[in-house]
Amino acid sequence: MASQDWVEKDFYKTLGVGKKATPDEIKKAYRKLARDLHPDQHPDDKKAEEKFKAVSEAYAVLSNKDKRKEYDEARSMFGGGFRFPGTGGGPGRPGGGGGGNPFGGATDTMSDIFSTLFNRGGPGPDPSAGGRRGRRGSDVETEASISFDDALNGVTIPLRLTGEGPCPVCHGTGAKTGTVPRVCPTCEGTGNTARNAGGFAFAEPCAECKGRGLVVDDPCATCHGSGRAMSSRTVQTRIPAGVKDGQRIKLAGKGAPGEGGGPAGDLFVVVHVAPHPVFGRSGDNVTVTVPITFPEAALGAQVAVPVPGGRSVTLKIPAGTANGRTFRIRGKGARRRDGTNGDVLAAMEVEVPDSLDSSAREALEAYQAAMPQDGAREALLRRAGVAKAGQ
Repeated sequence: MASQDWVEKDFYKTLGVGKKATPDEIKKAYRKLARDLHPDQHPDDKKAEEKFKAVSEAYAVLSNKDKRKEYDEARSMFGGGFRFPGTGGGPGRPGGGGGGNPFGGATDTMSDIFSTLFNRGGPGPDPSAGGRRGRRGSDVETEASISFDDALNGVTIPLRLTGEGPCPVCHGTGAKTGTVPRVCPTCEGTGNTARNAGGFAFAEPCAECKGRGLVVDDPCATCHGSGRAMSSRTVQTRIPAGVKDGQRIKLAGKGAPGEGGGPAGDLFVVVHVAPHPVFGRSGDNVTVTVPITFPEAALGAQVAVPVPGGRSVTLKIPAGTANGRTFRIRGKGARRRDGTNGDVLAAMEVEVPDSLDSSAREALEAYQAAMPQDGAREALLRRAGVAKAGQ
């Protein structure tokens, strides 16, 4: 349990201060350690990262007067060397910044943890939520299909989501229209009851109200008292420019609505990008294969190359361009996160005609006669150990 970890850790030792250290001494010690151990100073150093998390976790407790008092009481009760059976210390968990923490750190709510351990009430129930603590909505995952061009430029699309949310008839109360639920007499609206175990009191969901904090005497016919029902909604979703096929996008707060005033969950969208008849993708670059004739490859030429957006650019290819040679057209590819664009990679493909008329054949035969014998192929055969062609 989380409470075991908190009791076992010596936050004073982690910060390198005494148990009677003043708030200023604690802040000074933390800031020095946070600067020295910050991940920006030690990239890819897992050991430094874990120490930074532990320091942030310790400061989140000791910098708060009430949390520090609860921590000191717990340590005093159990003794500095107490350990729960079968448990280990382990690093602290990371979290967001708070409580005067200029670098970001753990924001675990100690009052929640120690209220579980000692059955303390902690913050009082929110009257607007009927005595219940708000519960975060569930995360939702869906899929979206977009065109190749929309993937390059970004697009806003409507997504129709069907899932569980507050009942539209009772508006989430679970009670029949014209009635209201009452506060659970067993847990007094907290949703939790205490269970004694060897001198300790641990909180668990109330059996009477199933953790809701409310009791419904006359349930809603639609949701049968649960306060939840299946519903549909449309969410306008922005797909960012440069998205790749199969990429998973997170949209914070667009998931299932919370309950009892709790925040909504997150929406995750898996994007499927339709293939393009001409273009392909290579990271942030767009690829295209451009057919050219043998004379263009041999003599050089200026060829039109298509780029995304229904436009083209003129590319000068030098004489002697080999089949498959790739040219880079800068800034015409997919949009990157920093606002810049990738490139277009244009690969030249020398076309060989399926048939020749008499004049073309005569021209090629004259060219063949004018060219020297293929010494390069003979050298290849020699390197392969072939004494004579055909043997």
